[in-house]
Amino acid sequence: MAQIILDRLVSGFAGGEIEQIGSQHGNEWARVRRDDWARVCLFLRDDPTTDMKMATDLTCVDRFGREPRFDVVLHLYSVTKKHRVRLYAGVPDDDCAIESVVAIWPGMDWFEREAYDLYGVRFRGHPDLRRILMYPEFVGHPLRKDYPKEKRQPLVRRSGIPGSPE
Repeated sequence: MAQIILDRLVSGFAGGEIEQIGSQHGNEWARVRRDDWARVCLFLRDDPTTDMKMATDLTCVDRFGREPRFDVVLHLYSVTKKHRVRLYAGVPDDDCAIESVVAIWPGMDWFEREAYDLYGVRFRGHPDLRRILMYPEFVGHPLRKDYPKEKRQPLVRRSGIPGSPE
């Protein structure tokens, strides 16, 4: 469907930035080296052949037991060309960080905050990386596969909230 995107990635990055490409059921994807994540994203947005001006989703996958443990997954779409691609970048558990794409697509702000909050992946250069779903005192990242399901969290009392014990 959008093989042209994969062709542009292969021709535009010959230094190992693109680790793997593929297509499954008409959905093209590329695995990008973590250190080249933002540069590849900027290329896809600005290249007139790809014209990926719209980022529609960003999330993480915990591949517990494998390295790199996490995959950051970004879905891109071109409104003018009507094609899409999915990008992956592996993030190891011992250095759980990747470059932010908020400067490229400002709409990814809350998506990156959610990935940080629930998986613990830090986005370097993010303008306001803090929890978005869990309260600030929450310990851990609840969508990690090794997060204990019976874990107790600290009780936090909030004053001035109706129905909250004072």
